[in-house]
Order: sequence, then C-alpha cells, then structure tokens
Amino acid sequence: MLTSKVAKRYAQGLLDFTNESGQTATVFSEMKDVAKIMSVSEDLNKFFLTPYIDAKKKIEVANEIFKSLSLSSQNLIRLVIRQGRESQLKNIAQEYINKVEDINGVQRAVLTTATQLSNANIEEILRSSNLVNVSSNFDLKVNIKPEILGGYILRVGDQQIDASVKTKLNQVKKDFQLN
Repeated sequence: MLTSKVAKRYAQGLLDFTNESGQTATVFSEMKDVAKIMSVSEDLNKFFLTPYIDAKKKIEVANEIFKSLSLSSQNLIRLVIRQGRESQLKNIAQEYINKVEDINGVQRAVLTTATQLSNANIEEILRSSNLVNVSSNFDLKVNIKPEILGGYILRVGDQQIDASVKTKLNQVKKDFQLN
C-alpha cells in the first residue's frame, strides 16, 4: 500500500515525539483505534472531506469522537485538521503503526486468496514459503479476491510469491502466443 509523503512526515514527527516522551506504546494502541474508526465510518470520512465545513467544527466533532485518547493523540488530530490534512488521518495513523512495528521487528505479510482459507491452510502456506519467519512476530492480512481464480499470492515487504491460477493461465497464454 502506498502512503503519501504527508502521512509519512506526520507519522515520523509523532513517533519522534512519543519516543522522547515515552508514550510510544500508548499512542500506538490509540492509533490502531483511530485507523479502525476511520476505516469503518464512512460518515466520519465524508464529514472530514466536506470542504464547506470549517476546521473549528471538525475539531469539535473530533474532540468528541476521540475524547478517550491521550493528549498527544488528540493534539495530533487537531493539528492535522487545522492544517487541512484530515483526509490523511487514517493514513497517518496507519503509517505510525507501521513505523512502530518496524522498530519492534514485526514482519507484515499480505496473503491474497480466491476464497476463505482455514487457519491450517494459511499456516501451511506461510511455513512453505521462505518469506515469512513464522517463529518471529508477523502481522498477516488476508485479502479475498475471487478474480485470481485459485491459489494464492503472498507478499512480504517487496517480495512476492504468485501461485495464483490466473497468473499460471496468463503464462500458458503467453507461451501459446510465442509458439
């Protein structure tokens, strides 16, 4: 997933501040909440993206929604809104989460399959690949995309294993065209 430069800069600034103030763990869990809220609430996203609602009103609403968060997290949210970057709030939270996980050595993997797999099948795929160190910390996101027809695509960092039926069919098609 591509993240904007704006999100990376805000997240890095927040990380630097929380490292200095010793609040990294607290803000980390709060940013997970912010990312989740921004992901599931279409109405909140529409509200923040509405250009004719002024920043003061958006800050009032954000203060009410995020009132249980620490002062550091609330200040970040207010700053983001004051700067007109509220559309990036979810990305900033996610980028902060990624940066903290990188520091803690958490490996992020994305498994794309055509249908829902059992946990045993997922574990077998992860064990059979050399990309994921299953004995260490890793964060797995499973996507279901029927258009790959079958098999799986495993992506870890900048490496990928594409064992999907769609890719294999496309390769057969290319081979026939060349001959």
